[in-house]
Amino acid sequence: MSGDNEAVDWRKLREFAAVDLTSSFVLSWHFETDTLFIDSDILLLPDHPFYEKPRPAEKVCIRPAIIEFPFCVDVALGGSTGGGDVDSLVSELGHGAITGMQRRADGCYELRGAFGTVSIEAERPVLRLKGP
Repeated sequence: MSGDNEAVDWRKLREFAAVDLTSSFVLSWHFETDTLFIDSDILLLPDHPFYEKPRPAEKVCIRPAIIEFPFCVDVALGGSTGGGDVDSLVSELGHGAITGMQRRADGCYELRGAFGTVSIEAERPVLRLKGP
C-alpha cells in the first residue's frame, strides 16, 4: 500500500486507463461551481472502450474531452502557494501539450505541460469524452 505522500503517476489512475496523456493537448481551462474543467484533445489507446480506428490520413485516435476536477479548492501555477482567486488564475492558464500528471497526495494533483506546472487540490478527476 502506498503512503499518502507518495506520488502516483497518471498511468496508475483508473480514470486514465487506455489513454495517453503525454500525447494529449490542453485547449482551455474553465472554473465553475467548485469544478475545474480542462477542455482537451485526448489520445485513446486501442484498448479504450471508445477507441476508433484512425482514418487513413490520421495516425492515432484523438477525441475531444473534458477533464473535470470536482470540488476543486485550490489551483496554483509553477510552485506558487495558491490560496488566491481560483477563477482568476484559471483564466490566465495557457494551452499546449501535456507532458505528465501525478497525484502527489490525497486530493493533490500536478498537471505538467507547455502551459507550465499546475497544482490542483480537488476530488479524483473525471474524464468525459465529448461528441458522438
